[in-house]
Amino acid sequence: MNTPPTRLQQLLAFYDADPNDAFTIYALATEYRAQEPEKAWGYYEKLLAEHPDYVGTYYHAGKLLEQFDKKNEAEKVYRTGLVVARKAGQQHAASELLQALNACLGLDYEDD
Repeated sequence: MNTPPTRLQQLLAFYDADPNDAFTIYALATEYRAQEPEKAWGYYEKLLAEHPDYVGTYYHAGKLLEQFDKKNEAEKVYRTGLVVARKAGQQHAASELLQALNACLGLDYEDD
């Protein structure tokens, strides 16, 4: 009996078929984020360099940079993402990026 391919195996096959597809690259980054964050970062870097208009990248790339304790780099990613999201008319994404940026900068005020 054949075992069906895992989601990761399927994504890697899609990537082999078209290594420039932004959605596949994003999906691979997402798949690797929890277990292999360094590998995930490689895919986020590819998205940032080759698909700078792919809005979904910025929030997760910034969060991963924060996880790596690279807050200055995360701030730059969030700020760039804000510009990209606003230019694309994606206000919800822009709002999430602004919240992430404020949290990264320590400006997220919450009532106790």
